[in-house]
Amino acid sequence: MDEYEIVELVKDRYRTRSIKLYHNFLLNDLTIISEKLYQRSYQHNPSISEQVIGWVYKNISILVSTLEFPMLINWDFISSAYLHKKGYLITGYSSLGPAPLPNLKYIIYCITGVLGSEFQDKLVIELADLDVVANNINLPNIVSSVLGPKLLSENNIIENVERNKIIQPMLSQKLFAGHTWNDAELIVYEYFDKDEHELSKEVFKISEAYQRVFRPYRVVYNTKTWEQVLV
Repeated sequence: MDEYEIVELVKDRYRTRSIKLYHNFLLNDLTIISEKLYQRSYQHNPSISEQVIGWVYKNISILVSTLEFPMLINWDFISSAYLHKKGYLITGYSSLGPAPLPNLKYIIYCITGVLGSEFQDKLVIELADLDVVANNINLPNIVSSVLGPKLLSENNIIENVERNKIIQPMLSQKLFAGHTWNDAELIVYEYFDKDEHELSKEVFKISEAYQRVFRPYRVVYNTKTWEQVLV
């Protein structure tokens, strides 16, 4: 199944309301199940964790910047997804479930405009290859530098303090036209949602960097016609 087919599948499941708000799991039989159903299923069938090939994040946003740059704004889940793929679990609650996800390949963002907004009839779906993203944001090296010998140990539980030590250097990198994640997020927010149009050149450069870093497969649908649209 190629990227287009997966995105079409997600759109169809969204259309039939099969995708729940926030966290969902795409299985290798092409079903999409909610986080809650996944957690319940795992209790009876732990091997379901090996069937997960995609993590699907659904949200509704009032912010245009979130629709334009979903992976930049919702950065928190990328490091968690990578750690789960590599066999690690994070202490306490994790939206990616109670087990490693060794076959996780895709991260998929599914965002629509809030009711009453200019973009209420738009559905944005962005899909990216997790390994490609991880390499482009230097996650393998950051994880290795933080965990050290633990990478080779049987103890695959990561404390929150360790996770924070992974997140901090990730966010401090100036990957987006010389801007850190947080600075780039602020710039696109001020441009799209605060109408600070003098930032247009900087936003254009951030957009180019966004494409290089995430290499997203992006499709926007009109939720009345379910046809693809350009914006």
